[in-house]
Amino acid sequence: MSENNREIIERYIEAYNSFDIEGMLSLLHEHVLFRNYSNGVIDTETRGIQEFGQLAEKSAQIFTSRCQTITDYSAVADKAEVHIDYEAILATDLPNGLKQGDKIQLKGKSVFEIQAGQILVIEDHS
Repeated sequence: MSENNREIIERYIEAYNSFDIEGMLSLLHEHVLFRNYSNGVIDTETRGIQEFGQLAEKSAQIFTSRCQTITDYSAVADKAEVHIDYEAILATDLPNGLKQGDKIQLKGKSVFEIQAGQILVIEDHS
């Protein structure tokens, strides 16, 4: 994977951290596939840039701040695995009992697949 691909991923995470939905979408392939795995099970999946954009808009409203920090990066061919420290503060109460103002901290990893300079697949694991 080229340095250029790493730069694309870093720009995506930067846009995510600053709630720049347009910036995130500008880096994605129109057929982007997004999957979120929680404890090994897919709990969210979107197909295509429009579905992803809707999820990103919804997700942005849940947090007053959020920050993904890359702690490790490895790449093979067009895939990259990025280990992430994640920290966020809730803007709203959640059904699982977490309250507005609560801080979430977790470690996870994201797997990115890049095609022709655009992110084609994002898989988040926590």
